[in-house]
Amino acid sequence: MFAAPDGSYNLENNAHYKVTMTLVLVAVIIVVVLSLLLALALSLGPARLDGSMNTVIPHADYEFSAEARALHKSLVIGDLHADSTLWQRDLLESGDRGHVDIPRMREGNVAVQMFTSVTKSPSGLKYKNTISDARDNITSLAVLQAWPLATWNSLTERALYQAGRLHAMVEQAPKQFQLILSAKDLKTLLSRRANGETVVGGVLGVEGSHALDGELDNIDKLYEAGFRMMSLQHFFDNKLGGSLHGESGAGLTEFGRRAVDKMLARGIMIDVSHSSPRVVEDVLARSSAPLIVSHTGFYGHCPSPRNISDQLMQKIAKNGGIIGVGYWGGAVCEATPRSIVGAIRYGIDLVGENHVALGSDFDGSISAPFDISELIVLTDEMLKANFTETEVRKVMGENMMRFLRDNLPVD
Repeated sequence: MFAAPDGSYNLENNAHYKVTMTLVLVAVIIVVVLSLLLALALSLGPARLDGSMNTVIPHADYEFSAEARALHKSLVIGDLHADSTLWQRDLLESGDRGHVDIPRMREGNVAVQMFTSVTKSPSGLKYKNTISDARDNITSLAVLQAWPLATWNSLTERALYQAGRLHAMVEQAPKQFQLILSAKDLKTLLSRRANGETVVGGVLGVEGSHALDGELDNIDKLYEAGFRMMSLQHFFDNKLGGSLHGESGAGLTEFGRRAVDKMLARGIMIDVSHSSPRVVEDVLARSSAPLIVSHTGFYGHCPSPRNISDQLMQKIAKNGGIIGVGYWGGAVCEATPRSIVGAIRYGIDLVGENHVALGSDFDGSISAPFDISELIVLTDEMLKANFTETEVRKVMGENMMRFLRDNLPVD
């Protein structure tokens, strides 16, 4: 209790003290509870979100022929599109959620994975009339996963942060993972694997050039960070031009033309997998460099708004381009190994065996019929569908390796 100068006690002050201390105690309890809830959200929230958005469709164990096992073991396999750096997972460890990590790549005999950094994605992921200012899911994900503050407002910083994760993996486990920045690096990786090493390689790409934050100089910044492929759009129109799923259907803007010119001058491969048909036509008219459609289906096989016309695919192939077939329903209409292989067969018949590759969209908020460790199911399914061994080898990776060798910087 409080003592007055004459030695007496002031009951009013004593009561005030008790109330004050009670309020302080309540405040401390509230702060502690909120801190615990925040810590729980940061530790459990990202894992639950990842596990719910990047699913493997339940299936019985796949069975494979001896012929498929022998052939698959001899393949050089590559995939043009996976969004695995977006999620709070240690990619050096074998995971129990999502589709891709280095141990599972090794189990699936995958040599090279294009890791595509997602920097902005609208709620709903609609294939039609997505407005440019739709609520951005990646901002919420960056906060939930406790990314650096700079990533909360800058799309360029989000791409750089994801690239940093791959650079850190090289430092931590150089015997397991190699970053591919040049044709020389690719040759080194393939030589290491031919000599018995189980190392896997990664190429850095950006999904949508809104990652430039509207500044051409950021092309240089991203290149210096290791990015060697840039897609122009994602689900919405941006400063470069119209998206396949946006409101305008527009072609390249003046900024887009300048951006494309600068990318090509730096030796950056261009991906048009979410671009409007007019943007694709504009890029084809502007450049002799071959294009990538990193994850898609074929409209004649699956008439989905996610897929551009067969005629445009033929133009891309005629220009030396490469087309990666995805594994989800929006691209191939039915997320099954048979439907994926059906899309591959259709693509080979449409554009030729030298222009079709794998483009899973693993970890891109899709439900896939298998993860990357089970990739032999496609080899087996292609043999069942009477693909030639040459077709299997080219689609599973040789086409991608050739394209990278011919279009990455020399060294």
